[in-house]
Amino acid sequence: MELLTFKIILVLALFLLALTIAAYSTWAERKVAAIMQDRIGPNRSGPFGLLQPLADGGKFFFKEDFTPQHAEKFLFILGPSLVMFISLITGAVIPWGKTLNIGGNSFDLQVANIDVGVLFIIGMASIGVYGIMIGGWASNNKYSLLGAIRASSQMISYELAMGLSLLSIIMMTGSLDLKMISEVQATGKIWGFIPAISGINWNILYQPLAFLIFFVAALAETNRHPFDLPECESELVTGYSTEYSSMKLGLYMFGEYVNMFISNAFIVVLFFGGYNYPGIDWVTQNWGENAAGILSIVAFLTKTVVGILIFMWIRWTLPRFRYDQLMHLGWKTLIPLALVNLIVTGAVILAFGN
Repeated sequence: MELLTFKIILVLALFLLALTIAAYSTWAERKVAAIMQDRIGPNRSGPFGLLQPLADGGKFFFKEDFTPQHAEKFLFILGPSLVMFISLITGAVIPWGKTLNIGGNSFDLQVANIDVGVLFIIGMASIGVYGIMIGGWASNNKYSLLGAIRASSQMISYELAMGLSLLSIIMMTGSLDLKMISEVQATGKIWGFIPAISGINWNILYQPLAFLIFFVAALAETNRHPFDLPECESELVTGYSTEYSSMKLGLYMFGEYVNMFISNAFIVVLFFGGYNYPGIDWVTQNWGENAAGILSIVAFLTKTVVGILIFMWIRWTLPRFRYDQLMHLGWKTLIPLALVNLIVTGAVILAFGN
């Protein structure tokens, strides 16, 4: 199989995977809420309500596609389109598994293996805020504009803490390549004075504070509770998406869930070993490259789904922040903690070697 053919198949598979997980995240969200509130949740469309996402998606397509009279029509369409595009393209640099051997050739389960994968994802996430800002401004609605301003301020604030927490991981692994970061967590030594543990030498063991900062910032970046100030229903109707209907609203909603999926996949790569699992070397030697590759995909997606469920659990557990509390946490708590963690990481590397 040629490399180009494999890449095309991989792109289509990732596209379908992202949309499927985004669709069924809406089902899981309601099921998790129902369990926590002692209710049943969706149970009418198909067994256990499993066809509910298809019914919801069909409803989006057939609803009236309304555009406000005084809206900037081109930008009104561009906003949700940009959010969806950016949320999907970030998955291109994530290594979703080890390798597969097809026709005697080994193929990486990564669409684009670039040396600056970390910067690519952070950069694309920064551009994603433009989709929200453009949509809120183009709606010509004060509630939409307030939601868009809140979203941009929130993302800018928490991107700083997120970037600083990432620097400690980059200093430890010495690379911006996500494939390399995953491989180092398999068998490589991160700290020179601590022996490596095959398949489970994960960064979370060495950088728990960086993980906590990054996790909180990821909640804010994806507008999840308790950081959903840009779209809080009680104050802003639904914020930047107030004037949207039909599939344009669907693109905003799907973009949010795809962002949640990609954010958790990114967290898995950075802190939980990526596609690595205990005994991955033994499986490769005894069962072959393909068996190890398939199990690595399963391990990666399992870790990612667990992260998504934790995001949902937080939504139905914690109340929403006030906006001043949100800004205080970002600027006066997370950023100083990230700087302290960065200094300590540098000191340890300088003292003991990498």
